[in-house]
Amino acid sequence: MTKRQGKPGKDEAVIAQTTGAPQSVLQELFPPALLSDIRLLIEGARVGAAAAVNSEMVRLYWSIGERIRKDILASERAAYGEQIVEVLSRRLSEEYGGGFSRPNLFHMIRFAETFRDREMSTR
Repeated sequence: MTKRQGKPGKDEAVIAQTTGAPQSVLQELFPPALLSDIRLLIEGARVGAAAAVNSEMVRLYWSIGERIRKDILASERAAYGEQIVEVLSRRLSEEYGGGFSRPNLFHMIRFAETFRDREMSTR
């Protein structure tokens, strides 16, 4: 991915042509670690963003499971709770996609039942 040091690349040649600076001067001025350092920053930000998204998705799934468990399955509506989960799944899937299938909603419920404390579910 990185260019070999010592030989000017296409980008350096274009800059030299537009600025009038000789390529050897441009090479001396261009910090050799600049590109690799910026790549590391970008990759680090990508990894951090992915971790933040994953953490937020875990919180969301726990919250959905807890809400269904409290409002439907733990109340007197438990007798027809499965039908409610079925309808809820259909409506959420229409609006948000396949991640809210009936089996997934029941996984979320079990997740909330297993990890009763919300903070424990996100560690």
